[in-house]
Amino acid sequence: MNRQILATEHIHSHIREQIAGSHLDIVQEVQKAIATHQLVVVGMAQNPFPRYARKLLDAAGIPYRYLQYGSYLSGWRRRTALKMWTGWPTFPMIFANGMLIGGTSELQALVKSGELQHLLV
Repeated sequence: MNRQILATEHIHSHIREQIAGSHLDIVQEVQKAIATHQLVVVGMAQNPFPRYARKLLDAAGIPYRYLQYGSYLSGWRRRTALKMWTGWPTFPMIFANGMLIGGTSELQALVKSGELQHLLV
């Protein structure tokens, strides 16, 4: 898969550092969590889909780490850094052993097929 991102040579040198450091703290916090925990769910308040994902995992008895960043009314700029980093456009963002597996629908399919258990080995 070739993911399209703007090449560094097409970004003016005066703004490269600004882009590289924009909300880097949130990206690093998620990176640390996915390096430490087998399953990480990244969500936001007021969005029902992170809640559905957590309920699904709770019902299956699968432990996870949950990170919540803002709501529909706050934190959207910080969350944008996560969307740019992962390329995933919605929340939740779910990681299994460091791999982005998608959102609630993808999680549901992986749990139903039994594949999630294999990803967590």
